[in-house]
This record gives sequence, C-alpha cells and structure tokens, in this order.
Amino acid sequence: MKKIISVLLLGITIFTFAFSSPAFAADAAAGAAIFKSNCAVCHRGGKNTVNPKKTLSKADLEKYDMYSAEAIINQVTKGKNAMPAFKGRLKPDQIENVAAYVLEQAEAGW
Repeated sequence: MKKIISVLLLGITIFTFAFSSPAFAADAAAGAAIFKSNCAVCHRGGKNTVNPKKTLSKADLEKYDMYSAEAIINQVTKGKNAMPAFKGRLKPDQIENVAAYVLEQAEAGW
C-alpha cells in the first residue's frame, strides 16, 4: 500500500511540474518604485521622450519584440541605443521587478 501511494504521489508531482508554466516571481509593486526613481524621467506614463515612436505600450512592445520579461530585463540590464545600461546600478531582482511592472502597466494600458 505504501508503495502504491508513493508511486501516485510521484506521478502527481511529475505531472504538476511537467504541465505548469514557470513562475515569474517578480514584484510589480516594488518595480513601480524603482521605475519611478530610475525610468520615469524618459518613460513617464509609458511614453518615450527620446524616441516617441517606441513607447512602453503593449502594441509597441509587441511590435519591437519587447513584450516579454526576458526582453525587458535584457534591455534594462544592457541598455541599447540612447537607453543606458542599468547593470551595476540596479540589482538583478530590481530589474526583474521593473520588467514585471512594465508588463503589468502595458497590459493595463498605462
């Protein structure tokens, strides 16, 4: 009986991990404060003061292949064109939180 229960529990565990998507464990609320103090100068309200055509709207993020946490984290970390790199200024978890905030706001329409 113990063997059957063990096998069932193992099966349930494997099934759960095999068919669940990985969690993005970032904190959008914490990201809001970081965004306000580091990003809002150029991106207030999801806009872009440097290049007005490339906003943080969902449509623009999708258009420029930036509508994912991975893409945003990469851009914030490394910078690109006029955007400075924040690696060294922000910790990796802070950058993840900013990405979560940007995605949340883009989804809500800023």
